[in-house]
Amino acid sequence: MATILEIASTNYEDDLFKIKRALSHLQTTCEITDGYLLSKPDSKFGWTFCQLLLKPAFSFNIKKKFADMIQKYKGKNEEKFTDFMRDFFIARDCKIKLKLIEY
Repeated sequence: MATILEIASTNYEDDLFKIKRALSHLQTTCEITDGYLLSKPDSKFGWTFCQLLLKPAFSFNIKKKFADMIQKYKGKNEEKFTDFMRDFFIARDCKIKLKLIEY
């Protein structure tokens, strides 16, 4: 089953480039190609929202490769994964918020 995260950004154009670069790095690390899809953005109240779909193989490899880091977060497994992904993007200068839609 695919994992879907909602991305919220106040500077979508800049963040989109950084998000794609971070995801490309993550795919290389996880030895996956074509592991995600980004939906068309929707802007409201100064924020731009889009959905990030992580394909099952990509999501599985992220969880496997970074299991030790993910387990250090608090909460349920889906919260740990979301927090890990948020911090992964923030560490790569993406000023975004993430919300889990489907796990």
